[in-house]
Amino acid sequence: MTVHAPMSPSPTRGLHRAWLVAAITMGALIAAAGFRSSTGALLEPLEADFGWSRATTSGAVSLNLVVYGLTAPFAAALMERFGVRRVVAASLALVALGSGLTLVMTQAWQLWVLWGFAVGIGTGSLALVFGAIVANRWFVAHRGLVVGVFSAASSTGQLVFLPAIAHLADGPGWRWAAGLVTAFALLLAPLVWLVLRDHPADLGTTPYGAPAGWTPPPAPAVERGAARVALGTLAESARSRTFWALFATFWICGWSTNGLIGTHFIPAAHDHGMPETTSASLLALIGVFDIVGTIASGWLTDRVDSRYLLFGYYFFRGLSLLFVPALLGPHVHPSLFLFVLFYGLDWVATVPPTVALCRQHFGVEKAGVVFGWVFASHMVGAGVAASFAGWVRQVNGDYFAAWMTAGGLCVAAAVVCLTIPRRPVEVAPAHEDAEVGDCVTDSM
Repeated sequence: MTVHAPMSPSPTRGLHRAWLVAAITMGALIAAAGFRSSTGALLEPLEADFGWSRATTSGAVSLNLVVYGLTAPFAAALMERFGVRRVVAASLALVALGSGLTLVMTQAWQLWVLWGFAVGIGTGSLALVFGAIVANRWFVAHRGLVVGVFSAASSTGQLVFLPAIAHLADGPGWRWAAGLVTAFALLLAPLVWLVLRDHPADLGTTPYGAPAGWTPPPAPAVERGAARVALGTLAESARSRTFWALFATFWICGWSTNGLIGTHFIPAAHDHGMPETTSASLLALIGVFDIVGTIASGWLTDRVDSRYLLFGYYFFRGLSLLFVPALLGPHVHPSLFLFVLFYGLDWVATVPPTVALCRQHFGVEKAGVVFGWVFASHMVGAGVAASFAGWVRQVNGDYFAAWMTAGGLCVAAAVVCLTIPRRPVEVAPAHEDAEVGDCVTDSM
């Protein structure tokens, strides 16, 4: 077992290295989100180019979301075993490979392999668990806020890429759009390798906000493989009804965000006569507001009972979804803009309080992988919703039943959140508090 040497307190002047690590982490999360957010804008161009059905393209998106989610708990353990920097750099290369090879695909099964497995595994390794690990290791002060910022990265990727992807798909073609994501991932991979480090001690410093006299904890010995750690934690946490409450509500969260809005908002708006470039801009605008909402949610999580925050988020999200069919049309009316504003603020605001509940109920030593499984349920729910909404559209000719189903599920999730028992936050000694975070631990 390796023991780090005692560290001196971090310097108070100048830019702490933690903020550079946070910046490159944000960039990696944005890159991962970029290709996933592009799928909604590329469905119709792919169908027009290859003659594929909505069920075929939606199925590839569903596979991507499911693989993305199921990769997360194993990626957390892999980062512990092989190091964050190695896993993240390799994941960005895999994203670039998967999106780049779509430029030469000719068959539907190739779309499923590239979107579903290559990009799904690559982006799944760059999921919110990665951001939570960085927040845990590099920050003592403002952990909840940093988790909120990292959670907003998916919205930032949506904001950065969606308008450009929509315009490229509408102009030169969808291959140019896929090439944009490929180039960004390839450029970011070497930056990650140069800037990112696994622990502050690797650079002779301490986490941001570490107290005076802070001593880094011993590095854990790796005794079990990533799969055994992930599956063992799942088997143990599955005995708790709190785990299943978080699992079910985050499944519904994924259903109502990435699965429905993220995948089908653009084609649904197009069904009502709205140009794709306009609906893509609205989806990007949701990303703008989500940045504000998620960071604010991280701030609130440090001050308000997470159960009540989740109740409000899910309840009002459900109500808003019930009104979507009446709001869509060929033009953007104030009521639709109001929906975009509200839904953006609420998009992934659920992440910081869910992260906090993982730590409070499962302890810092297990909460990282527990959150990985909860996050996996989010993406499985998203995958099921993407296929379900595509099937509804193909059978009924519209998305009405999909909107109603999502709205009802969100209201149900709000009620489930209130069944989670209250549990006081455990107070740890200073050196332990510096070690742990809101959802990830250094001993998996």
